[in-house]
Amino acid sequence: MNVTLAVKQYISKMIENSGPGMKVLLMDKETTSIVSVVYTQSEILQKEVYLFERIDSQSRDNMKHLKAICFLRPTKENVENLIQELRRPKYSVYFIYFSNVISKSEIKALAEADEQEVVAEVQQIITKEYELFDFRKTEVPPLLLIMDRSDDAITPLLNQWTYQAMVHELLGLNNNRIDLSRVPGISKELKEVVLSAENDEFYANNLYLNFGEIGTNIKNLMEDFQKKKPKEQQKLESISDMKAFVDNYPQFKKMSGTVSKHVTVVGELSRLVSERHLMEVSEVEQELACQNDHSSASQNVRRLLQNPRVSELDAVRLVMLYALRYERHSSSILPSLMEELNRKGVSERHRRMVTSMVEYGGKRVRGSDLINPQDAVAITKQFFKGLKGVENVYTQHAPLLQETLDQLIKGRLKDSQFPYLGPSSLRDR
Repeated sequence: MNVTLAVKQYISKMIENSGPGMKVLLMDKETTSIVSVVYTQSEILQKEVYLFERIDSQSRDNMKHLKAICFLRPTKENVENLIQELRRPKYSVYFIYFSNVISKSEIKALAEADEQEVVAEVQQIITKEYELFDFRKTEVPPLLLIMDRSDDAITPLLNQWTYQAMVHELLGLNNNRIDLSRVPGISKELKEVVLSAENDEFYANNLYLNFGEIGTNIKNLMEDFQKKKPKEQQKLESISDMKAFVDNYPQFKKMSGTVSKHVTVVGELSRLVSERHLMEVSEVEQELACQNDHSSASQNVRRLLQNPRVSELDAVRLVMLYALRYERHSSSILPSLMEELNRKGVSERHRRMVTSMVEYGGKRVRGSDLINPQDAVAITKQFFKGLKGVENVYTQHAPLLQETLDQLIKGRLKDSQFPYLGPSSLRDR
């Protein structure tokens, strides 16, 4: 299911139900974020929504020529703000939509506040919680697989090398926005950029590609831009020249923004990879996750902990991986590595996380054989190269989920690990 598309359709339905005419979208803090993720401002303007307001804002003006579409969570605070709004309505009519169920008593309170009868409609987008699990009927009934994160504590600790994952991990992506204000020498217009697969073709096409390929594709994007750029800068000597320029300018401007944005993002990712020695860190992470050479792993982890350019977070994650991998090894050097963290200046809070991680995802609590040394011989390192200075390395590790799903499809899941509940006909299909 495409959640973004589903939410977009819900919001579109709200707007359509209000009919033609100028509209204001009245939201709370959370629903504002939801709408901003699924709609661009230009898209929603085309649906005659010309104003966006917060229900808790005290500085809104009376605009009786606008219809209000209220998209709110059914919290006590929102209901109270809406009651106050209806007692002194600022808009001509109100279409009210809650993101979840609302009590009858709150519905009654809203009705009593609507003395001027401005409410045209009240709806709950999710009318009953059980509908969340009301799957469409298919020829073969769906099968629900329930897993525990503690079965595989290794995968979340590894550095990732695909575009979307690196953006999340190294830069942070919040409501499709990246804060680049701390990037050295960043221009004002690029201090915050939007990355959305819905509205950015380059991002959509490169979400899951490795970093080396992204470097190559950025180079190709730049070359395409440079080819088109001179044509737009030719002299405008005739009406047809001017018309051609006006027709092509929006596309040219959009491409220019796309190039600037992704060159900046990839450039900052590359800087962080180099600054934090992430390729060396990732190599050792993969060795810990996939291979069975304790002597080599011990030396490499210690070497990186002594490197001042390896960040506190990366150092702690390396020790966590070592602790999970060689938890019961007779020659474990975990106490020594904890001392290295202390000498490196890692906070006590972060050092305690190593023990917490073993308690959470160690052999004692794991329900599956997360680490299988016999498979290590068959693993081949994958090494990708793109642009000079942009390398994506060491993607040996495959999450436990991949193997579990494969075993599920083949009907080979062990009852001891995954007890089955349901009709035998479904299990034997």
